[in-house]
Amino acid sequence: METLELEQLVKQLVIEKLADVKGKTMKSVDKNNSGRGVFSSVDEAVQQAKLAQVKYAAVSLATRKKVIAAIREQFLPQVKEIAEMAVKETGMGNITDKIAKNKLAIENTPGVEDLVTDVVTGDHGMTLCELSPFGVVGAIAPSTNPTETLICNAIGMLAAGNAVFFGPHPGAKHVSFWVIDQLNQAIEAAIGIENLVVTVAEPTIEAVQEMMAHQDIPLLVVTGGPGVVGQAMRSGKKVIGAGAGNPPALVDETANIEKAAADIVAGASFDHNILCIAEKSIVAVDSITDYLIFQMEKNSALMLDEVGVKKLERVVLSSSHATNKAFVGKSAAEILDAAGIEYGFTPRLIICETTKDHPFAVVELLMPVVPVIRVKDFDEGLAVALELEQGLHHTAVMHSQNISRLNLAARKMQTSIFVKNGPSFAGLGFGGEGSTTFTIATPTGEGITSAQNFARRRRCVLTDGFSIR
Repeated sequence: METLELEQLVKQLVIEKLADVKGKTMKSVDKNNSGRGVFSSVDEAVQQAKLAQVKYAAVSLATRKKVIAAIREQFLPQVKEIAEMAVKETGMGNITDKIAKNKLAIENTPGVEDLVTDVVTGDHGMTLCELSPFGVVGAIAPSTNPTETLICNAIGMLAAGNAVFFGPHPGAKHVSFWVIDQLNQAIEAAIGIENLVVTVAEPTIEAVQEMMAHQDIPLLVVTGGPGVVGQAMRSGKKVIGAGAGNPPALVDETANIEKAAADIVAGASFDHNILCIAEKSIVAVDSITDYLIFQMEKNSALMLDEVGVKKLERVVLSSSHATNKAFVGKSAAEILDAAGIEYGFTPRLIICETTKDHPFAVVELLMPVVPVIRVKDFDEGLAVALELEQGLHHTAVMHSQNISRLNLAARKMQTSIFVKNGPSFAGLGFGGEGSTTFTIATPTGEGITSAQNFARRRRCVLTDGFSIR
């Protein structure tokens, strides 16, 4: 065989081999990827996000604003589709309330405007304190509020100049992948940078652990149960941890009972009670308890008797008196049907009178089942509410017209969110003033989080100048 023919044959074999390798690689990508930003390994995802963040760190604040605007524009027309996908995959909550939650996250999460600069001037010059990116943020999202948490956190973290590695809950991975794909689509169309938001194709505990330990992730933001928050806090990195809550609603004899009843039913039944801020128990002063229950029934709450409570216990509690996860986020009707309890209307909320140590009161059920605990007066009620909140410092609600009592309860509770005379979701800016977040960092103390919490605070000092007073 001539030398030229041999060279051509070798070249052709090499080309065919490369084509075969490329074909196998693309098949692997097609198999493991579920859209933009989804990678087969944690390290690959983090490295791609790191490269993207280097480019993103060089853009102007005006460009970041453009990114946030593009995200809002991308998702707002799709809130119904997002809600439908989340309910279908997770089996939790309801479409109507998820539409409201996602719309709230899209429209009411602070962007670049949250990055406020502090300036101090004096005889010795000027000092600036500004907020700069961390780099690649590692963020974990729950299955209870998967899409709204991803959207809300993405807006805040990107506004701060970061890239994000999301660790979605395995029970919500498909809708989470879709959200991540849409985020990247909006960003790429707006500024041409790919992979600012990434994840791994198989979200597992091992993948989360690898992400937490990765050397290129300096900040962890965890929205989930106490187990994963505790694990993050043992990582040795800066952690923003949003843990569990067990919010009580305290109602005294001065309250507007009709409004209190309507607000409690609205808050406790919203998305079938899977929000961590939702009313999980009702502590009511004895003199108004019966009337409060009557008004709650007028607002589509179903009051159970002792027989009904026993039937319900067998369904919503495990043998160890923990939450039966099969009924988390299910509707009141589904739960009643499973318990064999009849009802003559479509209830929004199930209520029953219990003691303060009943499992319904002390366990975060995450379902529309809320106990009513009767107390003799406000002082006892506040003590019981504090006990039920369990020192989690998450959320509490109080209905009263007595300003002194409202102030005292707020000081004693020390919760990140304290709602006075309104439904619990007012604490998220839904029917109340203020910004929205779905990461309420109680264990680590940040409380309501936003872009400024996802940025590194830096001081720049200029001596002997720039003070004109």
